[in-house]
Amino acid sequence: MDTKNTVTSKGYSEDQIQVLEGLDPVRKRPGMYIGSTDVKGLHHLAVEIVDNSIDEALAGYCNNIYVTINADGSLTVEDDGRGIPCGIHKKEGISAVELCLTKLHAGGKFGGGGYKISGGLHGVGLSVVNALSEWLKVEVKQDGKLHYQMYHRGIPEDRLKVVGDADTTGTIVTFMPDAEIFETVEWEYERLKNRLREVAYLNKGITIVLRDDRDSRERTETFCYEGGLAEFVENYNRSRNVIFPQPLYIDKSVKEGEIEIALQFNDGYNEIVHAYANNINTEEGGSHLEGFKAALTKAINDYGHKYNLLKESEKLTGEDVREGLVAIISVKLENPQFEGQTKTKLGNSEMRTAVSRVVGEELSTFLEENPKEARELVLKSVTAQRARDAARRARELTRKGVLESASLPGKLADCSDKDPKHCEIYIVEGDSAGGTAKQGRDRRFQAILPLRGKILNVEKARLSRALENEEIKAMITAFGCGISDDFDESKLRYDRIICMTDADVDGSHIRILLITFFFRFMRPLIEHGHVYIAQPPLYRITKNKQEYYAFTDEERDRKIAQLGNKGTEVSRYKGLGEMNAEQLWTTTMNPESRIMLQVTMEDAYEADEIVSLLMGDQPELRREFIVENAKLVEDLDV
Repeated sequence: MDTKNTVTSKGYSEDQIQVLEGLDPVRKRPGMYIGSTDVKGLHHLAVEIVDNSIDEALAGYCNNIYVTINADGSLTVEDDGRGIPCGIHKKEGISAVELCLTKLHAGGKFGGGGYKISGGLHGVGLSVVNALSEWLKVEVKQDGKLHYQMYHRGIPEDRLKVVGDADTTGTIVTFMPDAEIFETVEWEYERLKNRLREVAYLNKGITIVLRDDRDSRERTETFCYEGGLAEFVENYNRSRNVIFPQPLYIDKSVKEGEIEIALQFNDGYNEIVHAYANNINTEEGGSHLEGFKAALTKAINDYGHKYNLLKESEKLTGEDVREGLVAIISVKLENPQFEGQTKTKLGNSEMRTAVSRVVGEELSTFLEENPKEARELVLKSVTAQRARDAARRARELTRKGVLESASLPGKLADCSDKDPKHCEIYIVEGDSAGGTAKQGRDRRFQAILPLRGKILNVEKARLSRALENEEIKAMITAFGCGISDDFDESKLRYDRIICMTDADVDGSHIRILLITFFFRFMRPLIEHGHVYIAQPPLYRITKNKQEYYAFTDEERDRKIAQLGNKGTEVSRYKGLGEMNAEQLWTTTMNPESRIMLQVTMEDAYEADEIVSLLMGDQPELRREFIVENAKLVEDLDV
């Protein structure tokens, strides 16, 4: 007898084949439906519900959306649309509301006239939120009646029933994310605010109200933009000098769908382009973005050749013509083809042709009608081309000199472990803090690189100039992965790059400048989660020779209340250099007790905007920004 085969047949047979029923697949593999179970996945739940309300608005039936973070931590999304149909579904024998909340791939977006255009492609939004919630209640106002149904982890408590009268229409969904599923169930106001503001820009005229009812955080903000994408672009450029005063705004209905684009150039060196399809941020681009870029490059080249601003043999690249561009591209189409439920790339090939045609026609007309601005734009692109050539030569010199050199920067205190997965490097401010960090670190896996002063503001500098900066060259050499077009993540020498600066204004500026540098020239470091911000304590509290640390004012006050005022001493750290090596290790560098924030792409966009505003040439605008965005500035430690 073959014992091995017998064991195999007992260990794996037809009895081991499982069929997941109803919403079980979602709870079993949540990442397949919302991407992850971290803070990003949590907020994806809110996005799914809001997108349903936006679909009602796209269909012409919804004008107002209300999003409320409730005191108990649940979230409510209410709209004044038609309301989810409440009748009994003939085939399934349950209400359409229950069908949408308990069956995957059930919805009004698969044809049949429910929606012509929608962001919900797979019909899993409502049911996924229901499956991943500890509880969810849905209220539908329709036909003069208020309908209600309650669920617990996706299972209905009872059938949909009428509980009152209603003189309006709409849907109200309230849900509590399941702590058994998510790493955190704490809603981040700023994250929700950024998404809702974005949605309001993309759907001009729609009013979205965000309210936070949690203790001590009560606040309400309303987003409504009649100018739509043009306002979106103007907001990006408000701290920059623009080449033409008003954004070029395109709004066209074509057989392939709706195309809405706003674009404007500034005198800066960086490109900001966001592309959306049916209100979904297609972060990886796709056909609509390809069509836009191709048309933009062709139109500017054609104009330059027509008016002898370019030599016959001279040709500008897409990178040249997009320098200083701020553009928002939004397309809406009936049958979008996205890659996966998280929808990061649009695949409809017909949209590439449509966008290219529309942008080519509109931009060519605009350039002809605005010769002064058109000439400035072409000459700016020529300058960008020359700078790009200079940057390429500088990179080659850097690669031959610094990158291929066997020696690391002299001020780098490297770690002994050579496996990048185990290693981390602290970027610290100044020699004093660097000396303390070198004494307090674990030499096996922690490297220290001190920087002298603030690094170059790359928001206002091209790559060729950045490569002349000694502090930037030291970082490039230490990381080992190259920069810009030469970036190779496989050569990265440290898995974690940790910005550790003083908890003051100068330290904050250095952090923001570092994030902006990574964002501009080493973007995969942020995209793949390699960049962190260390959080040293603000206060040291001592009583009876015992030391305690507080990272916020609130934490300090709680500790003082706990210890009592008598005999309690509080000192505020002005900089890392004031700590001794043991204190720095205990509070900030010990992997078991430290607090670190991972820098996300969302953080990077905000940092880039803050650099532009806080370090720009317009002090009045800078002051206005700080007043208006105090929480954002505080969150990014500025």
